[in-house]
Amino acid sequence: MTKKKILRVHNKSDKPDNVVMKEHQINEKCNELERGLPSFMQGFFAYLKGNVLPMTRLAYLHDITFFCNYLLTETDLISENDSGQKSEKKSPEEIKLSDFKKIKAAHVNMFIDYCRNYTVESGDAVYYYENSNRSLARKKSSLSVMFKQLYRDELLPKNITDGFDPIRVPKPGEKEIKALQDDEVMIMLDAVTTGSGLTKKEHEYWEKTKLRDKAILIIFLTYGLRLSELQQLNVSSFNYSRGEFTIYRKRGKESSMPLNRSVTEAVRDYTENERPSQDLPEEHADALFLSLQKKRMTERQIRELVKKYTSIGMNVSRKSGYSPHKLRATTATSLIGRGNSIFDVQELLDHEQITTTQLYAKHKMNTRRDLVRDMEWEIERKENNEEQTNEEKSDKNK
Repeated sequence: MTKKKILRVHNKSDKPDNVVMKEHQINEKCNELERGLPSFMQGFFAYLKGNVLPMTRLAYLHDITFFCNYLLTETDLISENDSGQKSEKKSPEEIKLSDFKKIKAAHVNMFIDYCRNYTVESGDAVYYYENSNRSLARKKSSLSVMFKQLYRDELLPKNITDGFDPIRVPKPGEKEIKALQDDEVMIMLDAVTTGSGLTKKEHEYWEKTKLRDKAILIIFLTYGLRLSELQQLNVSSFNYSRGEFTIYRKRGKESSMPLNRSVTEAVRDYTENERPSQDLPEEHADALFLSLQKKRMTERQIRELVKKYTSIGMNVSRKSGYSPHKLRATTATSLIGRGNSIFDVQELLDHEQITTTQLYAKHKMNTRRDLVRDMEWEIERKENNEEQTNEEKSDKNK
């Protein structure tokens, strides 16, 4: 049996090895999906690689793979052999350009409609999937980019994308911003500091990871980092003498973030008093946030951690807890609610468009609570009656 070779990073860039490795893993997933798709799409693959972010490229390729499988299993558009006779089903990479030339806009519209809700059999189970209009719009976008590129490469005789049905998605501002209120943040931080609100089993784990968990929440709340940005942090990312730490944004952009006292104390408390420093695997030795198995925490582990503590803050079920992205929204709304410039908040959160930051400006922290608190009709009625009664008593006494 051949022993699996260890992949080692030969890194000549300024990025840390774990960031380079993460990019490599995404590219490998993309390459694997491309190998399972028709070879005539090579120009489209090259376009994606040079023009979209790695995670967007991966999402597009997943959508195209799903579309090709749909063509094979749910339609009669694909010829099963050279003579056009039915035989065993092909796999996506065997689809020919001549098959794609048969596809019309109506077929794509039927596919989008199919994606609204469908079932997939796997083993003894049948899984039911349902997509929102936002998800459908992403799939439509993936197909639009592909068909336009195939047309530009002169592989298809016409551009069919003009015939794609429009999909209405919520306009910016229509969807309510979900973020923690200030009092919920305080309850959450009390929980991670004291262990309050945790189940007996959760408390056992908390005893071993409370300093780590607190540092994670404090960093999320202070900087509004994306999940991937926090997950990739290293011990060497922090320069305490300069009062800053380094993160890697979208498109691999390096950014220095200033440290404040709360973050400095939380991270140092964790690294000096809880984070293991002995017997660490080489590839995880520099990782800031480690699991109990002494490995870099995965994005899923961090996501579950955040859902747990936010659910305590909001007093809801664990399933209803917020994702790390909602903590990013909490940072934005809190900063704007404190009177900070939306342009400064845009820079901190790395929003490409100021319109994204403006969405949070419309969501004033505690606005609804304050408005409703000032409309206590029944309380005011009682207070007025009491004042009137007291005045009448005072007049009688005079």
